[in-house]
Amino acid sequence: MLTDLPLEQLWQYRSAQTTPDDFDAFWADTLTESRAAAPISIELVRVEPDLASIELYDVTFPGFAGQPIKGWLRVPAGAGGPLPAIVQYIGYGGGRGRAWENLLWASAGFVHLQMDTRGQGAAWSAGATGDDPGPAASGPQIAGVMTRGIDAPEDYYYRRLVTDAVRAIDAIRTLDVVDESRIAVLGTSQGGGLALAVAGLRDDLAAVAANVPFLSDYPRAIAITDARPYHELTEYLAVHREKAEQVLRTLSYHDAVSFSSRASAPARFSAALMDPVTPPSTVFGAFHRYAGEKEMRVWPYNGHESGQADEEAEVLAFLRARLAAGPA
Repeated sequence: MLTDLPLEQLWQYRSAQTTPDDFDAFWADTLTESRAAAPISIELVRVEPDLASIELYDVTFPGFAGQPIKGWLRVPAGAGGPLPAIVQYIGYGGGRGRAWENLLWASAGFVHLQMDTRGQGAAWSAGATGDDPGPAASGPQIAGVMTRGIDAPEDYYYRRLVTDAVRAIDAIRTLDVVDESRIAVLGTSQGGGLALAVAGLRDDLAAVAANVPFLSDYPRAIAITDARPYHELTEYLAVHREKAEQVLRTLSYHDAVSFSSRASAPARFSAALMDPVTPPSTVFGAFHRYAGEKEMRVWPYNGHESGQADEEAEVLAFLRARLAAGPA
């Protein structure tokens, strides 16, 4: 069944999220500090088994505060370059998985960096392991990472993860096989929210694909769904009743709605009308604020799985069109 507004109302809906006055300074300072903590580099270790058409590499690069972040790099075999590149971010609870999974993008001719997700990669439902422990702020939290360090924007888990995602672009730009003018970001759910965050913090992307993006329009999300992960926030506030204003302030610095208003790269969004995990109005909240060229794909009869293989085919066509000749 529909989990949110009907489609005609979604086109009219606008998010009530407000952006803090010091939002830009907060993120500029965060990225400056992390870049100063460790110069950008990318360590590549060739992975066996070899595949006939794709070269696989175990990747390490410095993320938030210079902390090492893992990833998989998949490169079309024998590529002379420079090639277009895709940096992919992972859904909630998942990790980078195995090197030989997720071969579509490299098979299609892209250099593909799949970033691991600090402190995740252990959720059975996500089905993919992770390798980054992710040093974290201490303090009370609900199970999961949505409330980790949530009492202050500076301590919040997603400040670290968003910074990792931005520095993944710094890292891939150093590779000779990559065309710096043709780099896109891609993600589904949490990964889609991270893609929008990176798009709002960088002006050098060629395209953005955000499938049913999570981390969007927190004020509405926590009011209309009791599905996890958003429900972690309401569970926390059900106990820490006095912290509502404090928590909402922290979330306002990490909302895809605010990042979207600063983005310029062409973007493809998707929303599923029967999705209880990322209610479609929260996706439209970010979509309507997105400052760059944009398009929306609606899946009327799907939940959080969205279009699955059909979604991938459409995203592939979108990225091929956008990355063929570099950004406009």
